Amino acid sequence: MKQYFNARVAVVIVYVLAMFMSALDSTIVNVALPSIVEAFDVPPAATGTINIGYLISLAMFLPAAGWFGDRFGTKRVFLAALAIFTIASALCGIAHNMFTLNLFRILQGIGAGFLTPVGMAILFRTFTHEERPKLSRILIIPIALAPALGPVIGGLLVDVLSWRWIFYINIPIGILALVIGKVYLQEHLEEAVGKFDYKGFLLSLSGFSMSIYALTQGTIKGWTSPEILITGLVGISLMIALVLVELRIDKPMINLSLLKDPMFRTMSLISLCSAAGLLGMLYVFPLMYQNALNVSALHTGLTTFLEALGLMVASQIMPWTLKKLGLQRLLIFSLLGTIIVFILIALSALSNPWLLRVLMFGIGFFLGQTVGAAQISAFKHIDSASMSRATTLFNMQNRLGSVLGVAILASVLGATDAVEGEHIGLLTYQYALFGAALFLIIAWIIAMRFKETENKRKPQLRLDDVERSKGIG
Repeated sequence: MKQYFNARVAVVIVYVLAMFMSALDSTIVNVALPSIVEAFDVPPAATGTINIGYLISLAMFLPAAGWFGDRFGTKRVFLAALAIFTIASALCGIAHNMFTLNLFRILQGIGAGFLTPVGMAILFRTFTHEERPKLSRILIIPIALAPALGPVIGGLLVDVLSWRWIFYINIPIGILALVIGKVYLQEHLEEAVGKFDYKGFLLSLSGFSMSIYALTQGTIKGWTSPEILITGLVGISLMIALVLVELRIDKPMINLSLLKDPMFRTMSLISLCSAAGLLGMLYVFPLMYQNALNVSALHTGLTTFLEALGLMVASQIMPWTLKKLGLQRLLIFSLLGTIIVFILIALSALSNPWLLRVLMFGIGFFLGQTVGAAQISAFKHIDSASMSRATTLFNMQNRLGSVLGVAILASVLGATDAVEGEHIGLLTYQYALFGAALFLIIAWIIAMRFKETENKRKPQLRLDDVERSKGIG
């Protein structure tokens, strides 16, 4: 096939298409749940498994992504995961009952578990640390725009066509990414990858999935229910065992020694806390706006959409602010700005809707710079051989942060609802938003200490020089 553009441009296009599809899928499904209930004649509670199965299967296979990419080739594994996700999307669209839909959603989760870390490894091996800030202007599309567009696109597809089209929409995107990736992506294998870490895989598979299940279902089934208590305790025990095992293995599946690098460790923790705060806020705010303030779903969506626009603006100026302020000051100022905006949203819930929309834009503007700077800086000292394991570990922490944020804030709402035995009041939602700000305060404290930590020890890992050719434009 004739090559129509630079190979480095193709890497960006394939990554953006794959991540856009995956990110869109994380929010587009929710608006179709009522239609699925009606189509399959099941109770609303039964649709919870549609997302649970997806999240757990993703969590189960995410830790193994780095090893598979190094062993069998990042191009081969990435395209296989992309094909699995695309085929599973088509199968979800033709599902004829809840069992088959849940089964195909689990298959989707397996593909998604490999897509992000392997795709990120390909991207960061292609572009040097100095080039990565410019990438934020493009990479923000799947990070911010896709999740925000999910409810809007999903609502249109459900109303005009049917719920099945929320899955069919992935097919053309997936095929396009597969064709471009097949032609342009370069294969990368690591010779010294080591044997497959079966102990680590089994411990992470069971421990991570059980922990995610307990966190996502605790507020629904009750934190004191035997099912949640046993699942959660066993999951935590297995995760502790995983850490102990991985630290003793020469070639572990989850390379925890990467956390010895101060830059990677600090940026990972800041990203974890930022994900917990942002996802927690995006969970609480729509509930507060609709249930406590009786605002329509449409207006709620339009209000939260401003956060995505703020992220996109932040992505355009982040390379400039990073250069002018430096990493530490940028993180301190952007996190402090986000904390202030979070508090203002909690205090201004009854204010003019346009004030809330401006504040939502502010969250995206400030936190977008934090997330972008942390992501591109985390891998500054990671060499090419360790990149797949590093992106896997980074994404595992982000996934855990997202689930923790939603689970903890949901438990605040659930506990109050259980005590009062009535509709959750506005004050409770405000307390939950303050809780979301606490995650960012932790990230801000870490950022304040970052310079001292960075100067204490020199980086142990060096980024391999990547041959530069024509830029991304």
